[in-house]
Amino acid sequence: MRDGFEDAIPEHPRPKLAYPFEHGPKTGEAIDVAPGVKWLRMPLGGSLAFINVWALEDGDGWALVDTGISSGETQQAWRKAFAGPLGGRPITRVFVTHMHPDHIGMAGWITRKFDCRLWISRLEFLMCRSLAADTGREAPKDALDFYKAAGWDAEAIEDYRARFGGFGKGLHALPDSFQRMSDGDEIKIGDHVWRMVEGNGHSPEHACLYCPDLKLLISGDQVLPKISSNVSVFPTEPAGDPLTDWLTSLARLKTKVPDDVLVLPAHNDPFRGLHARVDHLIGGHERGLARLEKLLAEPKRVVDVFSVLFRRKIDQWVLGLATGESLAHLNCLIARGRAVKEADAVGVDWYRAR
Repeated sequence: MRDGFEDAIPEHPRPKLAYPFEHGPKTGEAIDVAPGVKWLRMPLGGSLAFINVWALEDGDGWALVDTGISSGETQQAWRKAFAGPLGGRPITRVFVTHMHPDHIGMAGWITRKFDCRLWISRLEFLMCRSLAADTGREAPKDALDFYKAAGWDAEAIEDYRARFGGFGKGLHALPDSFQRMSDGDEIKIGDHVWRMVEGNGHSPEHACLYCPDLKLLISGDQVLPKISSNVSVFPTEPAGDPLTDWLTSLARLKTKVPDDVLVLPAHNDPFRGLHARVDHLIGGHERGLARLEKLLAEPKRVVDVFSVLFRRKIDQWVLGLATGESLAHLNCLIARGRAVKEADAVGVDWYRAR
């Protein structure tokens, strides 16, 4: 479920975005991005290295947006931040954009430490609890059949079986209650009102936070400046069409948030040029769909289509992400009436253009 799987094959130059900050904050430090808004980073490891989190002045304390993955290193980084740039002031609320562990992982620890409330959309909270409940379970037959249908070989299936249930490892015990955020909600944080703008596709009910007064958009993973968030089909909903949800919600974001905002993303650096970046993300996926449809002139399995969607070698570490994203494109073509799927005698699915 790790975000930031850079999938697009470059065909068109990226838009020229403006990055107003020369560098990001070091662990335990913060940079002021607007009055009462601080930029912090929490360690992740791997290719992404860190996640951006945000502290919003909220009366006598701070409201946090996103928390980092649960680890001893992240806990130490937060302790350093609490004592340093946050000045020992209490945390009043914890807002989480969505349920992936690098965003919600430390929410339980922080809300219990400061006896404060988690704010999150309902679907994100419930989906997170559902996935966390898989910890310690054996991989279900539905999931094994799902990946067999995608064309995985026996070795890949066994690797998946061995690693199943790892989602909860990146989570501190979740809070037992939450305050629901819904699309369009206006939330007073300190001296400013922030509006929840819902996104879909990368996660079920992703919350962006837009402040018209400050001209800021906390975009989470809905819009990232240099990578495209993973949009995947999973065994729990094999016929799902998250790519249509993703493209629709990106287009909708342009109608809800003006282009003059400073975008505060979960990964990479704050930037200006929201609408150009949204257009580029939509265009990249549409070009991928066109390449995929052309490839399907002859029937293909899911594992046969990676070359037209991804520019990197697909190894065991990203096979699940690549499979999920490929299925998202294939299901989108099916929903548009541009492709069909047929299962063979051994349960493997074959896709062809219609």
